Amino acid sequence: MQSSELGQFKTALQKVFVLYDKQLNAILLDVWWDALQPYTLAEVTRALTVHVRNPDTGQYLPKPADVIKALRGNSANTAQSAWTKVDGAVRKVGPHKSVAFDDPIIHRVIQDMGGWIRMNEHTNDEWPFVQREFENRYRGFSVTGEIPEYPRLLVGIAEAHNKREKIRIGADLQEKPALIGDASKAELVISSGSNTPLLTITPRVGHDNGTQQANRPRLN
Repeated sequence: MQSSELGQFKTALQKVFVLYDKQLNAILLDVWWDALQPYTLAEVTRALTVHVRNPDTGQYLPKPADVIKALRGNSANTAQSAWTKVDGAVRKVGPHKSVAFDDPIIHRVIQDMGGWIRMNEHTNDEWPFVQREFENRYRGFSVTGEIPEYPRLLVGIAEAHNKREKIRIGADLQEKPALIGDASKAELVISSGSNTPLLTITPRVGHDNGTQQANRPRLN
């Protein structure tokens, strides 16, 4: 959600609180906003409606985790879906271009696993174990119902090189990242992410003017 939509979000949430005979105060509004900001206003309001209509849980005032669950499904399914996006991006985009997914948790998990370049360096034999680690880490974040701090972009080899060149020559050499999944959501992930410098990983395989590539999983 964009900051300009805070008033609409507050109105929608107030209606839900009134339904359950509860009061929405400024502190609760901040908590809800921080937890759900990575999603669009339309998604959030739709998920709130899904919750209040649910015959099993609709009698209880929802928490942000309930809305996120309505948006994302259970942790196992969402972890598998997230991995499918990562696997596809590794195969189709590769390590040279920076990427932005439409899911902030993917950014955090990949950073914790060494970064985008490192993710692309794994061999085919390692790939099933990488998948298992990714899904376990993803579930660990998703079950909390909170969006962790995450990097706005997952930096590829070209941008990492450009950043070094920018320091050297003082020019702006940044290129646009590949947007993975829903482009509008990926843009929102970028705008809401942290500018904290990413972990820098040196590729294990040399690159000769961009012609050589790490031994990562590739479709033949």
